Parts: sequence; structure tokens; C-alpha cells
Amino acid sequence: MASATLADRLARFNRRLPNRVIGAFAGRRLSPVALMVHQGRRSGRRYQTPVLPLPLHEGFLVSLPYGPERDWVRNVLAAGRCTLRRGGRRFELTDPRLLDAAAAAPLLPAPLRPALRVVPGIRFLCLSRRR
Repeated sequence: MASATLADRLARFNRRLPNRVIGAFAGRRLSPVALMVHQGRRSGRRYQTPVLPLPLHEGFLVSLPYGPERDWVRNVLAAGRCTLRRGGRRFELTDPRLLDAAAAAPLLPAPLRPALRVVPGIRFLCLSRRR
């Protein structure tokens, strides 16, 4: 078995402690943290993952600092849909697409674009609001 990458270790740690604490207020009114509600690919179980989505005109953009290999990302891509609980509201999202930094840059506000140079290889998940 290959050794876990730093991203793997951080994601595993966050899943065990910080995500549980953050989950207590995520998705609620006035919270900057939202909850991505998704269904397990194999288990069919419902999961909630804290995320920091950027609202777009037609949906949301979520940065993937731990990479697109995380289970929650794979669950959303496999299902083709998820629910986002943000600011006390629910958003039904569809059409998940992985974007690299170059494709995501035009969607980001200008002040955030320089940050893309700081995190090389960062990916994003772009989701559309269900019509």
C-alpha cells in the first residue's frame, strides 16, 4: 500500500474532528460554511460534508483543496446531483463538472484569481442549480 499523501492525511483528520464540529453550524443562516448533502456510491447512505461554496449566477463553485479523489466528490460526480444547505436555504444542484484552475479563473471574482498561483494544481467542482 502506498503511503498516504499530505492531502489524504489532512482530509482524514478533518473528517474525524473539525468537520464534526463545523457541521454543528454549517448550512445555517449567517454561517459562511455550507453542507454538501450527497449519497454514497456503494452504501447508498446519506452524507453531509462541510464546504465553502462560491455562489455563481447559475450555481456554485467549490474549491477542492484535497483533490477530486475525495469520496464526497466522487459521490456527487457519480450521482450527477446533490443538495447544498447554505445560509438556511436548500439548493438542489446538478451537472457536476470538475474544472482546473484555468477553467475556474473566469468564474472567480478578480481579487481571488491571484490565489490560484499559490495553490498549483487546485481543482474545482462546478454545480448548476436545478431548474
